[in-house]
Amino acid sequence: MPSASDRDAAPGERPRAPAAVGGDRVLLATRVVAIAILPFLVIAAFLLYVFPTRTGELFAWPIDPPLSAYLLASAYVGGIWYFVAVAAARQWHRIRHGFPAVVVFAAALLAATLLHLDRFSQNLSFFTWIVLYATTPFVIAALAGVQARQDPRVPDAAEPSVPRGPRWTVALIGVAALVFGAGLFVAPQLGVEHWAWTLTPLTARVTGAVLTLTGVVGVALLWDARWSAFRVLFQAQLLSLAAIAISLLARRDDLLWERPMTAMFVALIVVALVVYGAFTLWCETNRRRLRRAPFPRT
Repeated sequence: MPSASDRDAAPGERPRAPAAVGGDRVLLATRVVAIAILPFLVIAAFLLYVFPTRTGELFAWPIDPPLSAYLLASAYVGGIWYFVAVAAARQWHRIRHGFPAVVVFAAALLAATLLHLDRFSQNLSFFTWIVLYATTPFVIAALAGVQARQDPRVPDAAEPSVPRGPRWTVALIGVAALVFGAGLFVAPQLGVEHWAWTLTPLTARVTGAVLTLTGVVGVALLWDARWSAFRVLFQAQLLSLAAIAISLLARRDDLLWERPMTAMFVALIVVALVVYGAFTLWCETNRRRLRRAPFPRT
C-alpha cells in the first residue's frame, strides 16, 4: 500500500480514503499518561514565566539570565496544547508525530541532568524533575511502539494532503533546527561563547533540547503528507514560537547584540513564525475548502 507521502493531492482535491489498516484508536493508557503529564507542564510553565528570577529556590536549578527560563517555558506552553490534544484525540494518526519529538526532548533533558547534577537544587522541584525525566522518555517511547499499528497510514477523506514543495520547505527548516539543536547539546561550549544571550553548559544543552522539538516534527514531514497528522503539532509549535517572540521582547536586555548569533536567532524566530504561520493558514484554508466541497460521484 502506498504511504501517505505518495498520495500528494492538489490543494482542492478531496482524497479518497481506502480501507483502514489500523483502527486509528488512541488507547486509554495514552490518554492517562497525557493527563498525568499535563499538571507538571502547567506548573513548570507558571514557575518559569512568573518567577524567572527565583528559579534556584522554586525550580529544579537556578537559571540565569531569565531568558533561558522563558525559552524552556515556551516549550512547555506548546507541550500543554499538545498533551491536551492527546488526551482528547480520537484518532492516533493526528497526534503520533509528537511522540518521537517528546522522546528526544525528554531524553536530552535527562542526559543534561545527569551530566550537570552539581548544578541542580536539592528541593522538591528537582526531585519531581528527575523522576519525570527519568521515566517520560521510556513511557512515551513504549506507548508510541504499542500505538504504532493503529495508524492506517492513509489520508483522511475530509482532509487535504500537503504537496511536496511546501512540505519539504517546512521540513528543511525543521531539519536545520534539529541539526543546530544537536550541535548545541554535543558541543555546549559553542553556545557559551556565541549564543544570543549568556549560557552555561547546562542551559546550552537545554536550549539544544528545545530546538530538537521543532526538528523532529519537521523530519516527519519528509515522508508523511497528511495535514491531519500535523495540524495539532503546528498549532503547538506556533504557540511556542509566539511565546519565544514575546520572551525576546520582554527580556531584550538579556540579548548580547555584539554577538552575530543574536541577530541570526531573532531573525530565525521571525522567519519561523511567518513561514509556519503561513503554512498553517494555507493548509487550514485548503481544509475548510475541502470540507465544503461535495464528494465526487464515482
